Amino acid sequence: MESSSATARLVELHGRGLTIDDVVAVARHHAPVRLGDDARSAMARSAALVDGFVAGDRPVYGVTTGFGSLANTIIPAERTAELQVALVRSHATGMGDLVEPEVVRALLLLRARSLAMAYSGARPELVDLQLALLDHDLTPVVREHGSLGASGDLAPLSHCALALIGEGEVWGPDDLIVPTGVALARAGLEPVTLRAKEGLALINGTDGIVGMLCLAIHDLQTLTRLADVTAAMTVEGLLGTDRAFAADLQALRPQVGQAASARNLTRLLHGSPIVASHRVGDGRVQDAYSLRCTPQVHGATLDTVAHARSIAERELDAAIDNPMILPDGRVESCGNFHGAPVAFVCDFLSIAVSELAAISERRTDRTLDVARSHGLPPFLSADAGVNSGLMIAHYTQAAMAMEAQRLAVPACTQSLPTSAMQEDHVSNGWAAARKLRRSVDTLRRVLAVEFVCAAAAIDLRAPLAPAAGTGAAVDVLRRHVAGPGPDRWLSPDLRIAETKLADGSVLAAVESAIGPLEVL
Repeated sequence: MESSSATARLVELHGRGLTIDDVVAVARHHAPVRLGDDARSAMARSAALVDGFVAGDRPVYGVTTGFGSLANTIIPAERTAELQVALVRSHATGMGDLVEPEVVRALLLLRARSLAMAYSGARPELVDLQLALLDHDLTPVVREHGSLGASGDLAPLSHCALALIGEGEVWGPDDLIVPTGVALARAGLEPVTLRAKEGLALINGTDGIVGMLCLAIHDLQTLTRLADVTAAMTVEGLLGTDRAFAADLQALRPQVGQAASARNLTRLLHGSPIVASHRVGDGRVQDAYSLRCTPQVHGATLDTVAHARSIAERELDAAIDNPMILPDGRVESCGNFHGAPVAFVCDFLSIAVSELAAISERRTDRTLDVARSHGLPPFLSADAGVNSGLMIAHYTQAAMAMEAQRLAVPACTQSLPTSAMQEDHVSNGWAAARKLRRSVDTLRRVLAVEFVCAAAAIDLRAPLAPAAGTGAAVDVLRRHVAGPGPDRWLSPDLRIAETKLADGSVLAAVESAIGPLEVL
């Protein structure tokens, strides 16, 4: 991913006010975090209320009762702490592949943020240790499967909670997996002893879903601009026109994202000698949809990302737990742990991403087809026949575009009842967020193939030159990947192109040449 200028800033938890950029800074760039003094005091007051519940005779879910369908089982006061440890151990049931460390770091941060709101009855010592794990780069080992997205991300969060009591496994700073107790001792940290309500408070949240959503939104802020870059390059390579992107035409349909994408395309193609070369005497009336409708498709994605960001930002201000401990001493059960709001937008983003990939693949196919590429050689090979050129690069791209389409099938419409029918509707939001991560990576690779093919097409239009913006993108690629020529091993070229899109160098070069591109 691209570098961040926010890596050194201190993130302070007050419960509310955390941003998507904060999540990325901590999860991906290891920015330091501390618990604000106001949040620390509020958490201590909330924890004192829980102590009072334990001392009294009143049944309080998850404090003096069992969980789920066992909510009517009363727990004696002397066993309430034991209940919390048993809960964490029994719920840490993850299976499958390891979840990426950046996701687990986001999950730790966001659970700490929710606890800091002081509606969970947890002591500040729990958040202190969560933040110490982040600070010492000790990342709990979390497995792929286990969350239904209601009651929150139970299994993933339970694996993180295990680390707080010195159990389970963590990645150390050397990226080796070690027993948590060993890692804590090496770092000079002590595990916590859970008290009433604290085990439940540690595992009852949508933090994994929200963390993955935040990371995806951040990455799509870059990829949507890069999609405009590769599309503009293809317009030049195919001798397309920029007239369809004119502001007065776009204003006839007042979609905000569409207008932003059209402005990006106009600026990227501004002053292009290639585009200017056929403004007069070109018998074509209009370009194909995959070129002409680029701002409509790309803009719809921008609108979707903006909507998803609004949902994520609300969730970053949300208290997620059950029951909620209110400042006036009331204890109320609620359903804030249900992941539907974030599950929906994770699936919506996967749909939008699949369409960015789909239209990119169509542009690439047109570039490689001698019958539709307006003078380019077959598959961009001057010696087609003996040489296959970029033919099979398109196969790879098409396979990935279809993968994006499969990942666009919603997960949030799936639900199975659990916990003896007490938890009889779930969001499946974790699954929606997991496939969104794969969708984002797939889109980057699809755009990398268009990047390589469009750059080759522009090279083949020489001596005509590209615009300043698109030319800057080609220049970055050509420092690492050769232009058209005899067939060679292409996989390294495509992977280098993906790396240049991911590390920020392409976008930085383009925006240095023509100024910042727009996102919503």
